[in-house]
Amino acid sequence: MTLPTNPLLSGLPLLEDLPELDGRSVLVRVDFNVPLTEVDGRNEVADDFRMVAALPTLEALRRRGASVTVCTHLGRPKGVPDPRFDLGPVRQRLAELAPGVALLDNLRFDPGETSNDPAFVDRLLDGHAAFVNDAFGVSHRAHASVVGLPARLPSAAGYLLQREVEMLGRLLGSPRRPFVAVVGGSKVADKLGVLTALLDRVDTLVVGGGMAFTFLAAAGHDVGGSLVDHDHLDACRTLLASGREILLPVDVVALEPGAAFGHGCARGAVTVTGPDLAEGWQGLDIGPDTVERFRRAVVAAGTVLWNGPMGVFEDERFAAGTAGIARALADCPGFTVVGGGDSVAALDSLGLHGQVSFVSTGGGASLELLEHGDLPGLAALRAAPNAPRAGDRR
Repeated sequence: MTLPTNPLLSGLPLLEDLPELDGRSVLVRVDFNVPLTEVDGRNEVADDFRMVAALPTLEALRRRGASVTVCTHLGRPKGVPDPRFDLGPVRQRLAELAPGVALLDNLRFDPGETSNDPAFVDRLLDGHAAFVNDAFGVSHRAHASVVGLPARLPSAAGYLLQREVEMLGRLLGSPRRPFVAVVGGSKVADKLGVLTALLDRVDTLVVGGGMAFTFLAAAGHDVGGSLVDHDHLDACRTLLASGREILLPVDVVALEPGAAFGHGCARGAVTVTGPDLAEGWQGLDIGPDTVERFRRAVVAAGTVLWNGPMGVFEDERFAAGTAGIARALADCPGFTVVGGGDSVAALDSLGLHGQVSFVSTGGGASLELLEHGDLPGLAALRAAPNAPRAGDRR
């Protein structure tokens, strides 16, 4: 197999690196953390996209004669069984998609999963001859099912995980220029590390969403009642003083004082140029001039990474900014990557999923990879007993 030059792939065991599997059992870590919906008093899987996406790996293992068991988490149980996060509906859908593939109980029903308890690892690997990680979305977690198993079993990256490494590795290598990163969302604290790392890689950093108001405040603007992370104003000032090109909003769509907020509310949203806001006004989206400014940067880029909405897009009054960025990515002729999370939901809602180069399955994992250049799950696979030595694979 000929693979593109990518330091993340060096030494990473792939499915071809697993030993003979005929008649043996393989445990696969998948990300079936799927949405559920209640139908006639019972929970059912509302969207099986993640499950369908794992089928090529499961089918490849079964073609080699393996019996396959998968394991996943669902929701955020606190280390104890919780009926809200029971995998019954997932197990039922899996039986329809991949008959004969077994599914363990919710991994996070046991505290040993998140603590990487060796005793829990022992229970997971019991009866299995090999392990496959096909869950990129949790590979930034040092959990038992991510880092504990590769230390004990011949292991490999599944096709989904391999694809993520191949595509995101292009952003870490030599991306086509100009390289533009569009970052949104509400909390500066959650993305400060990746923003700092991106400034060393990109030609232009575009900042929208709620976090933009902390940057605007750091730049000396009045932001009214908008969300501001006062603990990180100095860090934002440092980034703004870096000499790199950082684009901030030049106008915003704000909620006027006293207006109601939420889906279905029809009034109270006003476009404000400036972007300064009077006391009591709350900025909740980028304005049309900003959308056009950001769009020009995106469509002219050779490489684009987008992570995080530009506004509170769940409320249609504050959805235009996010929609504008999504359409700009679809119009960009360069290599375009959407880094998981709410950005994917926005892309899907506009029917643009197929018009970008790559959509990552892990928002947090993709940002961690870009910030640190590696993930605990990838490092664990490279240390597996069957991992090829760096440079061995041709």
